[in-house]
Amino acid sequence: MTSYCIEELMIGQEAFIEKPVMESDIEIFAELTGDHNPVHLDETYAAGTFFKGRIAHGMLSAGFISAVIGMKLPGPGAIYMSQTLRFLAPVRIGDQVKTVVKVETIDLAKKRSQLQCWCEVAGKRVVEGEALVYVPSRSARN
Repeated sequence: MTSYCIEELMIGQEAFIEKPVMESDIEIFAELTGDHNPVHLDETYAAGTFFKGRIAHGMLSAGFISAVIGMKLPGPGAIYMSQTLRFLAPVRIGDQVKTVVKVETIDLAKKRSQLQCWCEVAGKRVVEGEALVYVPSRSARN
């Protein structure tokens, strides 16, 4: 776990995590959120959709972005202010998802940073967007 204050961030700085999506991840996410859409949980139903099989919840991938922001860049103490997302391709059971966050802008006066965020599977982007986060200053951490 890392933690950066606003004064330590640099434009272009990146952090990432990698995680395989397991069937249990999808089932737990459905239980936690109440989203039991059969495209995520029922292979027979999902096979009849244009996805031709089960897919993970898009917001599960968005949760991976939250994990990078909250645990690596900027890390603990960072607070989400907004997030945009574009879902580009499905994530399936067994996919290895690499989630990357990159510092795009830094506003020292407002203690905010705009971050580019994306998830990819086998080098292909499946989700992308931007996050605006509040990042504490050094003085707030002392």
